[in-house]
Formats: sequence, C-alpha cells, structure tokens
Amino acid sequence: MDRGEHRPAEPILHVDLDAFYASVEVLKDPSLAGKPVVVGSAAARGVVMSASYEARARGLHSAMPSVRARRLCPDVVFVPPDFESYQAYSNRFREVLIAHSPAVEPISLDEAFVDVGGATLLFGAPAEIGARIRATVRGELSLTASVGVGPNKFLAKVASTRAKPDGLLVVPSGEVVTFLHPLAVEALWGIGEKTAGTLGRLGIRTVGELARTPSAILERVLGEGHAHNLLELAHGRDDRRVVPFEAPKSVSHEETYPRDLDGEDEVLREILSLSHRVAARLRAEGYRARTVTLKLRLPSFSTLTRSRTLPAATDTAADLYRVARELLLRLPPGRRRFRLIGVAGSGLEPAGAEQVALVREGRWKDAERAIDRVVGRFGRGMALPATLLDRGVGRGSGGDRGVTKPFL
Repeated sequence: MDRGEHRPAEPILHVDLDAFYASVEVLKDPSLAGKPVVVGSAAARGVVMSASYEARARGLHSAMPSVRARRLCPDVVFVPPDFESYQAYSNRFREVLIAHSPAVEPISLDEAFVDVGGATLLFGAPAEIGARIRATVRGELSLTASVGVGPNKFLAKVASTRAKPDGLLVVPSGEVVTFLHPLAVEALWGIGEKTAGTLGRLGIRTVGELARTPSAILERVLGEGHAHNLLELAHGRDDRRVVPFEAPKSVSHEETYPRDLDGEDEVLREILSLSHRVAARLRAEGYRARTVTLKLRLPSFSTLTRSRTLPAATDTAADLYRVARELLLRLPPGRRRFRLIGVAGSGLEPAGAEQVALVREGRWKDAERAIDRVVGRFGRGMALPATLLDRGVGRGSGGDRGVTKPFL
C-alpha cells in the first residue's frame, strides 16, 4: 500500500528529552559526566528540579527536598538552574520537530506531541520518523530523547515513559489492551497517590482491573466525571488532537504618559527603556527580530509608525534602540509632543540554532543577559543602564509609571 494514501493507525509521537536540565548542565561542563548531578538549590529549603540518571540510580528524583537528596547521596553535585540555556536548547529541539511535521504541540521545554500522519510520504512510517528525530537530537544537540508512538496522545505519552531512557516504543493499534492493561493504575493521567490509594482499597491496582470495574462503582468513589475519564483512558481511548504551536508575530511594549513628552533626551530615554523590555522578552521567549517599529502618538491622538528591517535578526536592546533612535531622528524637523511611545520587534526567527552553536554574541549581549539574570532574581528595575537611573520622565511628582501594554 502506498503509505502516502492513508493516515497511519499510530500517527502520534510523544518526544521527551531525557533528564533535560541535568543533561544540558553536563554539556556545559563535561567534567560532570558520570556524576550524580542535580539541578536545584542545595539550601535547606531547596528542592531537586532535575536529576541525572546517575543521581536517579541513587534514589534521587524531581521535587525531592535537597536535604533528603544530600542524605541519600552525599557526593551529589548541585548545579543552579540556567533557564537561558534550557530555553536555547528547547528552541532548537522544537526546530527539529517542526522539520518533520508542522503539527507540533509543546508541553514543556523538554517534551512535545507530534502528529506525523501527514509526513509519512516524506519520512516513512511513524516509527521511522521517531527514530530519525532521536538521531537528529543526538547528532545536533548531543542530547538523548525517548519517543513513544501510538494511536493517540495518551498512549504515545505512556509509551515514551516506558521507553526511557533513550528508547523508542510503538504501541500498535491492535495491541492497546495487551500493552495497557498490565500497567499499574498510576500510568493513567489523573491518578495520583490519593486516587491510587482509593482504588487500591477497592482491590484495583492495574489498568485492566480498572477497565473491568463497573462505572457505577467508580462514580460512587471518584465522581461521575473523573470516573468516566479514567475508564476512557483505561480502554486506550483519547480523542484529543495535537494542537500545533503558533509562534508570536511580534514582541512589543508601549507606554502612555501622564504628561506629554517633548524633550529629545527624555523621549530617547523612554525609547531605550522600551527597547530593553522588548529585548528581554525576545530572549526569554527564544526569538530574534528582523524588523524594528517605533510607534508615536501625538496629543491629537494621531499615530506615527516607522519601521526598518535589519540585515540580521537581533535580540539585544542596543540594536533595537539604535534603529528606533534613527527612526525618531529621521522624522521631519519640528517640535513634537508625544503622549504614547512604543517599540516593537517583528519578523521573528527562532534563536535556538544560533544560541546552541555558541555564535559570538559580543559584549552588549553579555551585559544584557547579566541584566536578565539580576532582574529574574531581584525584580524589574534592580539593574538597568545608567542613563535610565534618573528616569522621572513624564511621571509627575507622584512617580506615576504610566500604563504599559503590548502593541501591534
């Protein structure tokens, strides 16, 4: 049969990067390889965010208190989280998935559902696509991924969990019951420790036992809605579709001021401040912008917009500000007052490949990423360019910060 003529019976992949945070930390510092590595705080009230498989072999796992982790594994290596790096690798991971199918639904930084029902003509059967994705992730990111292939999202997710670490497992549509029913009830979404205990008191410990339990009994102890959902899953039924990721078209900030601004220096300070906020969001969301737009609203409520497209995409405030400043200074001569100013970056491109490849980014990029880290820890306004320190512009004696919102 021509594999392009019909949708495969197992079109859904769940792709999950193995021990993602810990694995990225080992890539950053190869001396950690083979050691029990934990991402998280070693402080008394800290918790484990991610554990390498060496650490898991010693009994450590996510959400474990750090004190207990240290007690179980005295030689554990704690590493603070670096979300900037995780986002960069996640962006590249998403690019790998989208190269195989446009139907990609990210669930978190390190996992996603992929519907490959329309990609088999190009790339082969779903299992072949899963193997190809795993090979690409290993070759281009130096990470390992576990892949589950199944008729629906639920079964693909269970399969990827069973395939860990660094494996691939297919659940054929004709073998759902054989695969699913021997598993513990905890394999079903919606069953945690409390629900498992409730079911255990009824003698229900496997998915098969749950599937054979009359709905009336389950409804009495779990409620009608929860019982219905669990019975559907216990029979391997899940009709939810993969919802494709939609990238934003632009990232922007604008501010309306309590009084109109008319001094060139104060207008430029506001443009610099907005440029930093846009750049920080671009970096946080893993994008670079090709086009910079300056928006200016006059007291008459008429609005001026000016744009320029750059030869290369950027996510630094220095670049955004340079262009926005030039756009302002190129306006026809004459004194103008502005009640609103906005800066936007559009024509967005994923930043993952360039970040992961460690392309030289220059001193401004380093400085702005340092600001990101300070703001992330201590809050907005705790680190900023010196020219913004005395920024009382347009805020009156009461320090009114005006109204800020995205535009475009």
